[in-house]
Amino acid sequence: MTLIVQKYGGSSVANVERLLRVAKRVGETAAQGHRLVVVVSAMGDTTDDLIAVARQLTGRNFRREMDMLLATGEQQTTAYLTMALLDIGVPAVSFTGAMAGFCTDGNFGNGRIMCMDTKRVEQELACGKVVVAAGFQGIDADGNIVTLGRGGSDTSAVALAVALEANVCEIFTDVDGVYTADPRIVKKAWKMPMISYDEMLEMAAMGAVVLQPRSVELAKQYGVKLHVRSSFNYNEGTIVQEEADMLKEMERELIVCGVAHDMNVLKTTLFAIPDMPGVAGRIFGALAEAGINVDMIIQSGNRNDCQDLSFTCGRDERDKVEQIMGGLVKELSADGFKVADNKAKISIVGAGMITRYGVAARMFQVLAEIDCNIDMISTSEIKISCIVDETKIKQAVLALHTAFALDC
Repeated sequence: MTLIVQKYGGSSVANVERLLRVAKRVGETAAQGHRLVVVVSAMGDTTDDLIAVARQLTGRNFRREMDMLLATGEQQTTAYLTMALLDIGVPAVSFTGAMAGFCTDGNFGNGRIMCMDTKRVEQELACGKVVVAAGFQGIDADGNIVTLGRGGSDTSAVALAVALEANVCEIFTDVDGVYTADPRIVKKAWKMPMISYDEMLEMAAMGAVVLQPRSVELAKQYGVKLHVRSSFNYNEGTIVQEEADMLKEMERELIVCGVAHDMNVLKTTLFAIPDMPGVAGRIFGALAEAGINVDMIIQSGNRNDCQDLSFTCGRDERDKVEQIMGGLVKELSADGFKVADNKAKISIVGAGMITRYGVAARMFQVLAEIDCNIDMISTSEIKISCIVDETKIKQAVLALHTAFALDC
């Protein structure tokens, strides 16, 4: 008997009508004889609404209490959907993250799953019930509720699929699958029938918000087949799987499979820091201690035994970055720092880059043709990313999509 894990995002369960639609779909899947675990997010903008109220009460971030608060959003959805299933005659039971067996570390707000204890889930499945579990949350060794960070329900679903050895993990969202670019910007973007884990991981990390990067990383590690599809229709979506499995089914001809962009970029530059061992470790150690996730890093050449150093992170980290940089300027006797939040990241992704030359040259040429200046560059075997002015991002996405023959 096939075991399926389904995850429904916030837009899929945003109101009563959509909850009923999801209940109908879950019931149809269960009626086909599948064992079924359903992971849900909070309804619509519930998480944002909860945060807004908390900020009206206090400007301080009480991380443990915020997790206690935010976890209620998913728990509401879990109970609502289970009630809807029971009402149409589908045997179902609702679980919090803790009840479903998610054991996390103690990093409130951005916890990581340390282990899974799915005994209760398996018992209910054996009784023929659909298990509806709250995503985005778990419990630490001290019994505290810990949330997994934005998009954490994706990771919850994949973790359950791993622990239960599910046949497939279906990620239901408000789009039909993974597109070659944001279809809201590029009208000629098209849905990819398949994409490799590595390509999807790069796309997700570069700004494509269809899947949380950690969920893709986990799926790749354990070989979980992902199916990204819409909860608003029955169309086939995009399969995320190993590159080798894809090659069995299709010939990979495209050098670039997608163009991704990310507007959540804060660029920081430290001027004239000493060129000596240990300085970079001190800078990024301070950022790590503050829980700041750094993306791109670039260091200038030596001038008078000093260098400039730039890095990027999320814009919501600005206050913490400015405080840390202020202290480091004094400690390192640097010439100061500058923070810019008018930048964006544009990336091209594709496994075809590994064996092709001239891809970077073509990307830089296209950006030059639209008068788009490049501030920073980062590369991997299957990705090239550039930091540019945010005003150029739409034009850059369109130009690169056309230049690499992705227009449908």
